[in-house]
Amino acid sequence: MSLFRSLYRGETRFEFIRTRKRWYFASLVILIVCVISFVVRGFNFGVEFAGGSQFQIEASGTKITTAEVNDAFTKAGLPGEDSAQEVGSGSTRSIVIKTKNVDPQRQATVTADVAKSLGVDSKKVNATTVSSEWGHDITIKAIQGLIIFLILVSIYISIRFQWRMAVAGIVALLHDLLVAAGVYSLVGFEVTPSTVVGLLTILGFSLYDTVVVYDRVAENTKDLLAGSRMTFSEGANLAVNQTLMRSINTSLIALLPVAGLLFVGAGLLGVGTIKDLALILFVGLASGAYSSLFLATPIVCDLAEREPAYKALTKRVAAKRASERKAAEAAGEPALAGVASAPVRRLSGPAPAPRPGARPQRSRRR
Repeated sequence: MSLFRSLYRGETRFEFIRTRKRWYFASLVILIVCVISFVVRGFNFGVEFAGGSQFQIEASGTKITTAEVNDAFTKAGLPGEDSAQEVGSGSTRSIVIKTKNVDPQRQATVTADVAKSLGVDSKKVNATTVSSEWGHDITIKAIQGLIIFLILVSIYISIRFQWRMAVAGIVALLHDLLVAAGVYSLVGFEVTPSTVVGLLTILGFSLYDTVVVYDRVAENTKDLLAGSRMTFSEGANLAVNQTLMRSINTSLIALLPVAGLLFVGAGLLGVGTIKDLALILFVGLASGAYSSLFLATPIVCDLAEREPAYKALTKRVAAKRASERKAAEAAGEPALAGVASAPVRRLSGPAPAPRPGARPQRSRRR
């Protein structure tokens, strides 16, 4: 219970900054795996990006399954590679399958054969063709929007805080993008317009969590250079601990409904049309919470402590603590444990005079 109490009060003392190299190494390993997956496995682009045909079968009031639809298209000479997905429920229930590009004449033949195999009216099988140019245009617009977003975010953080935080924030955002894309490549889920929307959505969440930590870092490190009470890294580490509970609460509140969509909606109920959006949101939210705590702030510390002013601050703090430690040892007092330690009460010297009318204290020594 003491840990939860410390989390609630923001009094934890986890060493996020001092152990940053191990988090850098872990992120590097994850990114290498993602890049290898990009090269080896690639991405499973949906019909909106790769181009092709899409068939939708109205299945309300029937017991047609996705497996039966896949078999029907295979018999018709147009395998959909088990891509049939159930959409809607009740009166709006239908099954959608995406295939390679089919010309209108072939679409009519396939529609008739599939309707016959499934035992439904051919009017309940609708076919549409999507050009790959549409997906290309969407991709270009998404990239343009991403670039504009990153530029505006960099300008805002630089003005509101400092340029080091802007650089670290952008690095954390790119890390989240690569991790989310890498998981998509590894799992093999279809990349659809919903994936692009989810990818842009997670950037806002990751940035929000990062800015919350930055605000506390700026408060803790204000006017540090004028004294010698703590280093920049110690002030930043204190800020991360103070905002840790808020970061955990924010992440859990965001992850729980998304986990419901992914594991219950797509996994248990088999609603395949939401799994692409649910996966990108789940991975992105988790990666955003991780990067805000273990990457963004440590990178800020690395950039700050390269500057001569902060190097001099670190030396002053070390020299002051060394002198305090020697003085404490000479007086027989315990050494200071760190920047968050309470002032040590002197154990030697004359006792303070009692207040008038105060009862004398009894000795606790037995």
